[in-house]
Amino acid sequence: MGASGLDDLIHDWNVASGAGHGLRPVELDDETLRDGLQSPSVTDPSPEEKVEILHLMEALGIHSADIGLPGAGPRAVADVRLLALEIAREGMAIRPNCAARTMVRDVEPIARISQEAGLPIEASTFIGSSPIRQYAEDWTLDKMLETSEAAVTFAVKEGLPVMFVTEDTTRARPETLRALYGRAIEWGARRLCLADTVGHATPSGVRALVRFVKEEIVAPSGEDVKVDWHGHRDRGLGMANALAAVEAGADRIHGTALGIGERVGNVEMDLLLVNLCLLGLHDGDLGRLPDYCRRVSEATDTPIPPGYPVVGRDAFRTSTGVHAAAIMKAEEKGDAGLADAIYSGVPAARVGREQEIGIGPMSGLSNVRYWLRARGYDAGDEALCRKIFDHAKRSSHTLEDEEVKHLIHGETGTEAG
Repeated sequence: MGASGLDDLIHDWNVASGAGHGLRPVELDDETLRDGLQSPSVTDPSPEEKVEILHLMEALGIHSADIGLPGAGPRAVADVRLLALEIAREGMAIRPNCAARTMVRDVEPIARISQEAGLPIEASTFIGSSPIRQYAEDWTLDKMLETSEAAVTFAVKEGLPVMFVTEDTTRARPETLRALYGRAIEWGARRLCLADTVGHATPSGVRALVRFVKEEIVAPSGEDVKVDWHGHRDRGLGMANALAAVEAGADRIHGTALGIGERVGNVEMDLLLVNLCLLGLHDGDLGRLPDYCRRVSEATDTPIPPGYPVVGRDAFRTSTGVHAAAIMKAEEKGDAGLADAIYSGVPAARVGREQEIGIGPMSGLSNVRYWLRARGYDAGDEALCRKIFDHAKRSSHTLEDEEVKHLIHGETGTEAG
């Protein structure tokens, strides 16, 4: 059965009755090596590890990457320079950007590295925009405009593309956003980034905000200005908000591998890639997705929970009898795609994985037979099957392979052929 056959067996409410109508492909900006490293629990990867992660971003078809905040000091400058030179030397398609406070001294090293590498580096100049931030900082709007103008005009003069970022956009007043974004466009910024800095937004709020900026600020300017969405997960709505931003017409979405970042983190770039691919909005090869997540996990000392979607150990693993039986029946029909879809919303093969059937207290005898057959043991040995099955029923957990092998060898004393 081909893909069209599966379509006949799945009624997709994600696209039925016009749902998702008008969605279009979006660009992706990977913040793993900047915002992701602001997590208080991660380890800053070595320069060599950052280069390897950058190449994995490229392999996944990610369009751009924040390669650091050089205004943070000499170490940051060195790492940004290394990554920029790598992109230039290897002729990589991924486009670099760097974060900068709206201060000339933060933009200056970006300009210098851009000139050294001989490639444009987008300056992502940011400033807080919400009333609560203004009150805490004793900022007036005039002062915010003054500092922003100095940074943006300096970047433009140095030949840098500019993305103007308002922190805490989702709690900012419309008139403040009109002033900041409107003037930034006049100064030469050609991207505006809407940031849900504290994870405050809901999907309906995101849609309203994106449409407001596009319709009431960008459109009247008459300039070709793109709109980015940068979200956080404090209320657990990061992915839902990112997809709402896509629906509302955002041009680029930001995320980080495994969702690492400030507090509870950012939108998960890996899961964003999967969702966009399944929606037909990204055509990258997801076969390297497990490598990307594993490498970031290792380099940042961020363990991947077993139940993490798509790349977690249990993402395509079951020991429940009913689930396993359905997968096995699908496999018996000779269709790997059917087996991959019967109890999974994400095709395991799409991300270089496969369905796994284990043996545990909620398993049936069919689980045991499947496990034995898949590993070359005699699945017709009823005594052996019953011994493993009875042991699993007394167990408090899904059996590890070594536990099952111990039971087999205690019974048969032979290895699989």
